[in-house]
Amino acid sequence: MTTEVSPGAAPDAEDDGTRWLDTGEQRAWRAWLYSTQLLQERLERELMRATGIPHAYYEILVQLSETPDRQMRMSELADRCLSSRSRLSHAVSRLEERGWVRRQVCAEDGRGLLAVLTDEGFAALEAAAPVHVESVRTHLFDQLSAEQVAAMEDIGRTLLRHLDPD
Repeated sequence: MTTEVSPGAAPDAEDDGTRWLDTGEQRAWRAWLYSTQLLQERLERELMRATGIPHAYYEILVQLSETPDRQMRMSELADRCLSSRSRLSHAVSRLEERGWVRRQVCAEDGRGLLAVLTDEGFAALEAAAPVHVESVRTHLFDQLSAEQVAAMEDIGRTLLRHLDPD
């Protein structure tokens, strides 16, 4: 576990130029970090138990389902899923084995590969989506007030503007 406060010094010490987190920032950081890790683990566990689909595969199916013709270049899909190209390729191979995704050469340039969501994959997603959304609702939104949800959206959008301006 990393410590964000200055080791052996007061949490707000800045003698070495490092902008250490103060006590309140440290509490906020750790609460956010641990709660998001626990939430991700819970969502993953419940989705796997109910559907046999890892969250990473579910996200691939979602991304493909939301595109025209349910297809996308593999490189763009990797970017959207925040995945490396090799990790995405491995996941798509597993989804191909299930008959949920197929790869095809991009007709536009003949070089790129497309991942295409099959009807069977779309059906698997439709079956898994209620499980996933109920888990998100139970473990996140049901725990927050309307004001907290609005603040969460504001914080998320602020961070996205900084971390991913596109």
